[in-house]
Amino acid sequence: MAAKWGRVVAAALATVAMTAACAASAAGEAVAPSSAAPAGKAVQLALIEGMSGPFANAGAAVERNLRLGVETVNAHGGVKLADGAHPLQLVVLDSKGSPEEALLQLRAAADRHIGYVLQGNSSAVAAALLGAIDRQNAREPDNRELFLNYSADDPALTNAACSFWHFRFDAHVGMRMDALADVIERDPSVKKVYLLNQDYSFGHDVSALARSTLSAKRPDIAIVGDEFHPIGRVKDFAPYIAKIRASGADAVVTGNWGNDLTLLVKAAREQGLDTRFYTFYGNSLGAPAALGDAGVKRVIAVADWHPNVGGAASDAWYKAFRARYPAAQDDYPVLRMELMIEMLAAAMNRAGSADPEAVAKQLEGMKFDNGFHPAWMRAADHQMIQPLYVMEMDHAGTPGVRFDNEGSGYGFRTVLALPPEQTVQPGTCHMPRP
Repeated sequence: MAAKWGRVVAAALATVAMTAACAASAAGEAVAPSSAAPAGKAVQLALIEGMSGPFANAGAAVERNLRLGVETVNAHGGVKLADGAHPLQLVVLDSKGSPEEALLQLRAAADRHIGYVLQGNSSAVAAALLGAIDRQNAREPDNRELFLNYSADDPALTNAACSFWHFRFDAHVGMRMDALADVIERDPSVKKVYLLNQDYSFGHDVSALARSTLSAKRPDIAIVGDEFHPIGRVKDFAPYIAKIRASGADAVVTGNWGNDLTLLVKAAREQGLDTRFYTFYGNSLGAPAALGDAGVKRVIAVADWHPNVGGAASDAWYKAFRARYPAAQDDYPVLRMELMIEMLAAAMNRAGSADPEAVAKQLEGMKFDNGFHPAWMRAADHQMIQPLYVMEMDHAGTPGVRFDNEGSGYGFRTVLALPPEQTVQPGTCHMPRP
């Protein structure tokens, strides 16, 4: 059994490594597979994420995706610095989902002189980290940190609060909301919309942008509810479902994620709520299984990639992920997280250094193309520009749904594919540079 598992992992890493080589080549890097392990001291990457508490499952999913990226880079010999090849090493620090705890873990990372901080689950945590990193880098120029953000989507992070020391690899709320609104605009059955979101910066952004975007694209739609709930503290969403039903809404727009989304959709199923859910993360961990048949053709989600995008290169990447993580409950691949690690490695190779400032300068304007996902890092505000897909939940095996989520028997088909050029939004960043 152990030998068989070893062969499965080796095959998966070989496939993923091949994809990484193609991506690096497209980005202008010369990469060749390497059988020799990099001998230099590891370049450490601090993952500061909620690994315990109500969103622990989301933290574990992040760790899996990032580890795959690290393994891919190391399978190709690590990063090539001036003094030779070095492996990447992921260091996991538990923030418990709290900004206060995240700042303690950031201090621990700085004390260990870890130059790279990775975080994404919660824009509130991201804002706290970014402020502290800006201060740290000004105070200790010999111990600087670079913040790589894979999911914190508050638009301010690449607008009013933009920083040279922060790069976002996910689409922000405005970009995602615009894509969802494009689909809502084409659905004449949507007349009344209920907004339900977590009570923190991201949830308020979703609410405000939903109002403004829908007003512009479908001024006939009535907003019949706009409610916020405590993040990570609601155990029973039945009262919220009752309010939605009473409002007469035929659609719900929500930015909920993690356990808050899972519990929300479970309550909708149990209460037999017959409305469409337009979500930012309806395809995320646990959600399709929680919805079951109640989600079929009713749950819409938006993402930078999903397994049913189609094409040989996309299929190969997804199959390699599943070979590396074969357990059904681990089936939550997030392409942008591996993309982030690959681009970081390419920037280090170009700089010939792991110095955060030198690497940041190489990341600015960097292009990425792995054969199915062209993207670039906008230099003006450090916002990744990449494709977006709006998708609809349905039974696996129906047209456009070849792969399901987490062995649930339910997956998503693309209803709108936006190339990166069509996801671009203007920015307001005025970034001080070192």
